Amino acid sequence: MKKTLILIVVLSVLVVALGLSLKTGTQHKEDNREQNSYKQIRGTIRDGDTLFTIFKKYKLELNELFEIRDSSAGIHDLSKLCAGRPYRMTIDGNNRVNSFVYFVDDDSFLNVVRSGSGFHTEKVAIDYEVRIRHIGGTIKDNLISSIGEDREDTLLAMEVSDIFSWDIDFTTDIREGDTFRIIAEGMYLNGEFKKYGDILSVEFVNNGELYRAYRFENGGEADYYDPLGRSVRRAFLKAPLNFKRISSYFSKNRFHPILKRHRPHHGVDYAAPRGTPVSATGKGTVVFAGRRGAYGKLVILKHKNGYRTYYGHLSRIAKGVRREVGIDQGQLVGYVGKTGLATGPHLHYEMRVRGGYVNPLGLKQPYEKTIPEKRMAEFMDVTRKMNRDLASIPVSAPVYAKKDL
Repeated sequence: MKKTLILIVVLSVLVVALGLSLKTGTQHKEDNREQNSYKQIRGTIRDGDTLFTIFKKYKLELNELFEIRDSSAGIHDLSKLCAGRPYRMTIDGNNRVNSFVYFVDDDSFLNVVRSGSGFHTEKVAIDYEVRIRHIGGTIKDNLISSIGEDREDTLLAMEVSDIFSWDIDFTTDIREGDTFRIIAEGMYLNGEFKKYGDILSVEFVNNGELYRAYRFENGGEADYYDPLGRSVRRAFLKAPLNFKRISSYFSKNRFHPILKRHRPHHGVDYAAPRGTPVSATGKGTVVFAGRRGAYGKLVILKHKNGYRTYYGHLSRIAKGVRREVGIDQGQLVGYVGKTGLATGPHLHYEMRVRGGYVNPLGLKQPYEKTIPEKRMAEFMDVTRKMNRDLASIPVSAPVYAKKDL
């Protein structure tokens, strides 16, 4: 009887112990499940957003914010987030940040991952799939609306206009019925088109005249060349601004609207609204920036080979444009106005070479560079292939056509 009671007590203790063990094991599993149940937060940075406002919104620990920011220091400054950029976070069951991804730009993202007691950060290039796209159409109103008015289409149109900016002014030269054909890289992510890469070749027919350009690497640097292997770039752009019309041409005997007498007009006047940006037509150095008599507010640039360009009647001169400062081609130098002797807002653009006046519209510019003779056969192979592909792109309809290869 005594042995039986002892046995019952021992069994009871074992049952209680086993129950506790099972309960503890279950509790551990529940704790692990809670810690390993992740949720994802996705969003887009809005105006005024900071890492602090995002952490506050989702009730996250601020000490982890500081750890993430410290981990990213030297790679990307997270104290300044850019509106419109997407982000995502992975949060565990204890409301701790497991990872943070912020898309810095269209080509890279910041990847922050919990590592031990802290965080590890790296900047990662986006691995796009590249597909070749064919785009063609006919101008109905302007280049942008003819290619498409989405953001990426607009950027593509602007790049086309940049390539031909030494030959065509897309504000005034293009005509309804002009045609375009473009072969460009399409960048895809998870099967979805995201943006355009490099333009490989482009054709534009303006008022019956054919222009073509091909991307080719020469001397370790990619540039665009015409069918004869000459760079499309010139020393001077065709025009220093987007203008409504030419209000006065280069003339040796123009009737001055204010002085009411005939006298030479050694430049071209571009009528444009006050405040229209004015760009340097060529790379040079500022030799004058200020007020000068009838010119009003004026910028003068000195270029190589004895050329000088004048930008007069400005409403204001761009910040940082002052004597002896270097200016790149296409860089902002000022804004259209009517200072000095002017009846209305316009830009007076003047060009001189070694002291003599030159008509900018009649300037015959030398080519900046050409394909070396030893690489011409390779370049011609590229142009022949591109010409075949360009010819296959339909342009008959006013609505643009896009095709992936």
